[in-house]
Order: sequence, then C-alpha cells, then structure tokens
Amino acid sequence: MLTPSRRRVIRRRLLQAAPVILLATFVVFGLLKMMPGDIAITLAGENATEARIAEIRELYGLNRPFLVQYGSWLFHAVQGDLSRSLASGEPVITSIGRSFPNTLLIVLTAMAIALVIGIPLGILAASRPDGLRDRSVTAIASLGIAVPNFWLAMILVSWLSLELGLFPATGSHPFSADPGRALHHALLPAIALASGGVAEVSRQLRSSLVEIMSSQQVRTLHAKGLTPAAILWKHGLKNVSVNLLTVATLLFNRMLAATVVVEAVFAIPGMGNLIVNAALTRDLPVVQGVVFVMVLVVIAVNLIADVLYTVLDPRIS
Repeated sequence: MLTPSRRRVIRRRLLQAAPVILLATFVVFGLLKMMPGDIAITLAGENATEARIAEIRELYGLNRPFLVQYGSWLFHAVQGDLSRSLASGEPVITSIGRSFPNTLLIVLTAMAIALVIGIPLGILAASRPDGLRDRSVTAIASLGIAVPNFWLAMILVSWLSLELGLFPATGSHPFSADPGRALHHALLPAIALASGGVAEVSRQLRSSLVEIMSSQQVRTLHAKGLTPAAILWKHGLKNVSVNLLTVATLLFNRMLAATVVVEAVFAIPGMGNLIVNAALTRDLPVVQGVVFVMVLVVIAVNLIADVLYTVLDPRIS
C-alpha cells in the first residue's frame, strides 16, 4: 500500500530523475557527435557524390544544429519513439525489445546467485569474527573481487562448454519460448557476472553484522539470556536489511553495465552487444535509445529500492 510517505518518496525520485535523464542522454549525444569522421559519408558510401552526401544529411537531419537534433530526438523519445537505426532502418525500440530480455535474464540470474551464496557466507563469517571461517570467507571474497569477469567467462566457456559440453558456449534462447533452456544458456554468463557480487554481498553483510553484534543493544540481549543464534537471526539480520538492500541495488546497476564484457565473450545478442556495435558504426539513434532505456531501468530500480526502504524501516521517509 502506498502511504503518504511512500508517495512523497516516489514524487521526489521522479523529480530527481528528469535531470539525470537529460544529462546522461545529452552527454552521450555530444560525445558521439565529437567522434572523428562524417556519418553521412559512411551512410552514403565511399564513392558517393557530394549531392548524395548532402541528401543523406538532409534525410537524417544531420545538417541541423546540434541542440536542434538533440531536442528533436528527446521530444520523440519521451513519447516512446526512439527513431530508426541508421544502419538497418529497423525501429530502435524493436532492436531494444529483442535484446533487453537477454540482458535482464543474465543480470537477474547473476543477482540471485550473488545473494543466495553471498548472504550465507556473510552470516558464516560474522558468526565467528576473526576466526577460521571469517578468514576463509574473506579470502574467498578477495579472490572473487580480484578475478576479472572476462577472464572467468573465458575459463567457463573453455572448461564447461567446449571441454565438458555441459552448457552452450554462445548465444541465448527466448525465455518465453522455453524458460528452462533460456536459463541453461544464461547460467554461465551469470556465474561470470556474479563472482564479484558474491564477494561484495558477503563482505558488506559480514561488516554490518559484526558492527551490530558488538553493539550495546546486543550485549543487553545477551544479558537477558538470548542465545547468539537467536540474536543473529531475529535482531542482527533485521537491522542490516536496509544496508543489504542498498548493496543489492548498487550491485544490480553495476551488473547491468558489466554485461557488455560478458555478452561479448558469450556472443549474446543483448543490450551490451547492441550498444557496442552501434557505437562502432556511429549508429546514433541506437546508442541514444539504449542509453535512454538503461537510465530508465536504473531509475526504476532505485525508485523500487527507495519504496522498500520505507517498508523495512518506517522511520525513513
């Protein structure tokens, strides 16, 4: 239920979202315009005449001032029209609609792996600070952060796909057609993406729990006769839930950006591959469309997190 405080949170976040969208899309639009070369010549072909190049500029509005081009794109984007690809002529929204589910499935699977493994490891480490289990978890976490995603992805492809044949090495499968097969394709990329996430969740949770378990409140609960396990599960985890939600939100946003590398290794037709290929060919509408959608997704995730904060801790408003 949306209480007045939650409505205020949503309104405040939506007001903050507008300048973020403007800044992100404006910067990307400007950077692409500063890239060397003339996109009109690229589209017209090497041996095109000056008349043909001028016709291309007129057709795609490339001869208009920069701010006019950006304003026109933004006006149509907020109405759901992200223009058409300069390379293929396909509507950008169609390309994104085909690519985004693949990226989202990998990120959500990676998030699930990070939380399912990272939370128990964090609890295990916090139950005996500075003990053998704590040091072991810390070592695992350090290894997870140190190993690059692309290197782990290549090892997984070489070992589990090419050598053992347990997983497909490349490509994806539509989730709507066959969820099981889609998850089978997404699992290896998700593991490569989740390695750092497991480490981050376990370290942050361990740190928060150790701090809470050494507080005066917990010492009072010990004096009342509660067992360490009861204190950990009933009080410790409840008090770190807000911090854990913050970590999960930031982790989701970082994973969304990191899919560019993982998708390249596994040749997955996701948002990462889409924006890289479009940037290489200077397909401005596709790059702008992907950035626009990604910013909207990040804002939506942050908005959901802000609402959940008020559920976990009513004092937050």
